[in-house]
Amino acid sequence: MSVNVMGEFIGALLILLGGIASVISVFGLIRLPDVYTRSHAATKSSTLAVLLTLSGTFLYFLFREQFVSVRVLLGIVFVFLTAPVAGHLLVRAAYRSKVKLADISTEDALHEVLYTNETENDGSSDKS
Repeated sequence: MSVNVMGEFIGALLILLGGIASVISVFGLIRLPDVYTRSHAATKSSTLAVLLTLSGTFLYFLFREQFVSVRVLLGIVFVFLTAPVAGHLLVRAAYRSKVKLADISTEDALHEVLYTNETENDGSSDKS
């Protein structure tokens, strides 16, 4: 077995693992209870799925046709940097829009940090 065949095999295996991670991501989106945990499933596992698929594509074309695709490398970097940030901003917007947590959530530590001034102002206006 030559190095090129092994490289193609590793690339195809990474693409297959990316597809499996994508399916797992979909199950997380369907089964999880609220927007916060669904966003976690969407950003973490689907980012992993895309990175595995793009890495496999890069390796496959590198070993199959000795072609280095700068576009695929830029796609890997772009997805790695932007997907987690976009997921964080979406969850932050949902939290600030006061989307409720799931009933099984035990703690909301961010509420004390963000809304301390509102509760103090509400309490002081009632005393006047």
